[in-house]
Amino acid sequence: MRELKTANHLLGDRAALDAAWERDGYWFFRDVLDKGAVGRLRAVYLDVLRDLGVVDPDRDDAAVYNGAPLDNFPIRNDGTPATDPLLARYPRDQFVAEPAIRAFFEELFGEEVFWVPNTEYHALPPGTGRPGSRFNFVHCDGPNNKGLPLKICWMPLAPIDEETGGLAVAEGLHRPRMNDFPRPPQGIGDDVIPTDAWRRALYQPGDLLVFSLETPHSGLANRSDRFFRLSMDIRGMPKSGNIPTVGTIAALDSCAITVETQTGEQRVFRIDEDSFCRIARGRLTGMPLTLEEIPQLMKIGDPVYVASDHGTAMFVRPQH
Repeated sequence: MRELKTANHLLGDRAALDAAWERDGYWFFRDVLDKGAVGRLRAVYLDVLRDLGVVDPDRDDAAVYNGAPLDNFPIRNDGTPATDPLLARYPRDQFVAEPAIRAFFEELFGEEVFWVPNTEYHALPPGTGRPGSRFNFVHCDGPNNKGLPLKICWMPLAPIDEETGGLAVAEGLHRPRMNDFPRPPQGIGDDVIPTDAWRRALYQPGDLLVFSLETPHSGLANRSDRFFRLSMDIRGMPKSGNIPTVGTIAALDSCAITVETQTGEQRVFRIDEDSFCRIARGRLTGMPLTLEEIPQLMKIGDPVYVASDHGTAMFVRPQH
């Protein structure tokens, strides 16, 4: 794959950043995130992996596999805080509150950033991936984030070389065109994206890849026999925009959902056939829920966030 285009020289030039985004569907920055903050984030990952007994306890720069069994390794995309110890720690909030990190993203987004409660923590074991393919899951995030104009911010927490894999994006394919290719919530076929569109890099801590909801992308199989691949991706939007309501379900039926916020306010949203409601149910199979499934599979007290348009829920998802 060809290298990602770097955008460091565009920082501070809003028009140039916007033009690159429109052209490529991503920004890739080298060494822009504070190394101390990244190191503190990595330390949380390593603490969890040490507690699981799967890494060399003397290394603080990388997650070096110690050969322990991985049959029940709990850090997975489809886990919950009860089953995934890294998700239970949820180190994102501490990371984005770091002054240097907060300042960088405010400059990049042009204002204060609202981070949706949907964060992916990856500690991919060595030697993992789909048989016969370097791509783990080719997809776009747009179909699964209806009504949320998010930017996805992916960052490596330790060096990621050719063997360890990292992330690849398809350059310039972020604007669906008539008769191009389907982008269903369940993913895109491996052979659909033109080969010459794929871009990746050899990543280092401090790097940042930001891409569009409609940019096809995929994690790459970890073919290393020594290193876990450590990364985090977070999703943000300008705080002045139509940000989602975050809280817990206070009432629910097939016609409406009531969400109670942290301040105790209750907000009611209509639900209709166009509302995209999802839960963690395998790898996006059966999404979105039918109107009949919503009150059966989402429960009072569940933490959720709701994107809405004039009182109608466009998107409902458990916090993650």
